[in-house]
Amino acid sequence: MCYSAQIKQDYRRFIREVGARIDIEEFVRLYWDRGQGAKSRIPRAMDAMFAHPQTADERRIAAMIRDFDRAEAARLEQLLFMQRRRLADAERALKAKHTKAATESRRIAASKVEWALGKLAQLRRATLAPEDARIFPGWHAPLLVHEDGKRVVRPMRYQCRPAGKPAFYDRKFPGTYNARRDNLGKFWKPLFGFRHGILVVEAFFENVALHDAQHRALAPGEPEQNIVLEFRPQPAQDMLVACLWSPWSGAGEADLLSFAAITDEPPAEIAAAGHDRCIVPIDPANLDAWLQPDPEDLAAQQRILAQRARPYYEHRIAA
Repeated sequence: MCYSAQIKQDYRRFIREVGARIDIEEFVRLYWDRGQGAKSRIPRAMDAMFAHPQTADERRIAAMIRDFDRAEAARLEQLLFMQRRRLADAERALKAKHTKAATESRRIAASKVEWALGKLAQLRRATLAPEDARIFPGWHAPLLVHEDGKRVVRPMRYQCRPAGKPAFYDRKFPGTYNARRDNLGKFWKPLFGFRHGILVVEAFFENVALHDAQHRALAPGEPEQNIVLEFRPQPAQDMLVACLWSPWSGAGEADLLSFAAITDEPPAEIAAAGHDRCIVPIDPANLDAWLQPDPEDLAAQQRILAQRARPYYEHRIAA
C-alpha cells in the first residue's frame, strides 16, 4: 500500500504544462472550512500554489493561509510555553527525588518541546522542504481530473469515501486510500471506468518489516520491527499516479471529494526491498485516455495500467 507520497512541489508549473484550470471554488471552500475549524490537513506545498496570487479568489485563499498560519503559530507557542514549564518542574522534582513519574513527565515534555519547535520552524521557513510536500492518508492533495471537455485540478482527500457510503466508513475501512488493481472490478466497480484522476508525485513511502528488507527470518524471540522506506524513480521524474475519485454528500456532513491511488504487484526492486505493492504511474502518452475512460471498454483501461511507466525505484530509509 502507498503509506505516504511526496507530491510535486512546483504544481503551478505542472498545471501550465498540461493546460489545466484550477477549480478555484473548491480550493476556496477547502481553505474556508479549515479556517472555520474543519480538521483539513493540507500540505504546505499545496499552500505554495497561492504564494503569488493573481485573482481575487487566490488573494482570498492566500489571506486564509496567512490567518491559519498565525493562529497555528500562536497555538504552538502556547504549547511550547506550557511544556517548557512542565519540563522545568520535572527537572526540579528530579533534583529533589528521583521518581518514575517525574522521569516520565520530563521525557514527554522534552519530546513535545522538540515537536513544537520543529513545527514552528516549518511554519516560518521561507522556502519549501521535501517534507512540506508529504501527504498521508486523510490529507488533501491536488488531483487532476477531466470534466466538461477540460483538464481540471481539484483538492481532494487522500482516502476515498465512495458516494453512498456512510461517514463512519472512513473509520471502519481505513485502507481506502489505496485501490488494489485486482479489486477494480469488485469493490471499486462504481468508480473504475467512470471517475479517474491523476496524482503527481516525486516519491512514495512504504512501511516494511526490517527482517523482510534484510532478507532474513525473524530470530527466535525477536520482535518485528517496522521501518519506512522512501522510493524515488531513477532518473528523477514526475510520476502520474493512476487514481479513482468520488464526490460524496450526506445529511449533516460537509460535502467531500476524495480519492484512492491504484496499486499493483511491485517491480523486482521494490519486492527485493521487502514490500509487496506499488503505485501505478501511467505513461504520459495515455493521460487523456485515462482521464476520459469509456465505461464500456474497461479492457482499454486495464491496458493503460499494464503499459505503465516503468522507472527504476531507488530506495533508502526515510529520514
